[in-house]
Amino acid sequence: MGFFDCIHRIAEERIKEAFDRGEFDNLPGAGKPLKFDDKYLVPEELKLAYKILKNASCLPPELELKKEIQTVEELLEGIEDEQEKYRQIKKLNFLIMKLNMIRSVPVNMEKNQVYYEKIVNRITVRKKKQKLRE
Repeated sequence: MGFFDCIHRIAEERIKEAFDRGEFDNLPGAGKPLKFDDKYLVPEELKLAYKILKNASCLPPELELKKEIQTVEELLEGIEDEQEKYRQIKKLNFLIMKLNMIRSVPVNMEKNQVYYEKIVNRITVRKKKQKLRE
C-alpha cells in the first residue's frame, strides 16, 4: 500500500466519523445541487478567452483532446487488424502526449500512454472470454 493510499484511507475514516457524529447535518445548501465554479480553476490570462469559447459553444483545447482520446480508445476496442490497431495506438499516444504537454499538471498526474502489448493482451483476453461464452 502506497503513501497516498494510506492518506486516502485516513481521510475517508475521518470523514465517516464526522458524518456519524452529524457534523455534516444542516450545512448551507443541503439537499440542493452543487454549483461548481470553474473561474477559480482557469488561469487569469485565459479567463476571457475561455468565456468567449464557452459562449460560442466551443470546448477548450484540453477538453477537445480528451474527447478525441476517448473516441480513439473506443475505436481501438473494435479494431481487428493488427496494423490498423498499431496506427491507432500511435495516434492515441500522440494525442495523450499533446494533452500532457498543454496542461500544467505535475508529472504524476499526467495521463499514461498506451502500450501496444498491453492493448493486444487486453483484446486477446476479451476475445477468449467471448469464445468461452459462445
